[in-house]
Amino acid sequence: MNEPRVHRDPAFALLELYDAALPEVYGYLLARCGDRVVAEELTSETFLGAVRTCRKAGAGPVSVPWLIGVARHKLADHWRRRAREERGLRLVHDEQPETVDPWDAELDVLRAREVLASLGAHHQAALSLRYLDGLPVPEVAEHLGRTVHATEALLVRARAAFRRAYEEGEQ
Repeated sequence: MNEPRVHRDPAFALLELYDAALPEVYGYLLARCGDRVVAEELTSETFLGAVRTCRKAGAGPVSVPWLIGVARHKLADHWRRRAREERGLRLVHDEQPETVDPWDAELDVLRAREVLASLGAHHQAALSLRYLDGLPVPEVAEHLGRTVHATEALLVRARAAFRRAYEEGEQ
């Protein structure tokens, strides 16, 4: 008579990593969105999504960098949802791209975070993925579900909006 075999749930590997990973994931998200409630919600979504992924056949090993990658996707999803909601509430006036000097200005970090938080979700997403996470434009485009050319234009507009808002705050 064959005895039933009990297989260990692959999500237990995530449970073993949870205590060490939680502050890393939460800190990553809070630094990028600046809102504790949103960071908490996205952290929760990150771990729930990670559990679902761990349970799929052929799932790779679980690590903190892998969880940060999941968090990055959850944050991009959040910004996309927020951008859709903003578009639904108001007519978006799309500016003409302007020639912008390189992104090399020295910025006050706290002021820069305030300005970034004041921008629209699509601008926040593009600037955060490109400059905070250091992703190349093609990867930013992939995260945002846009073409590379559309992402480059979005980055030009986002930098211009950031610069305007930053300079208005200095006066």
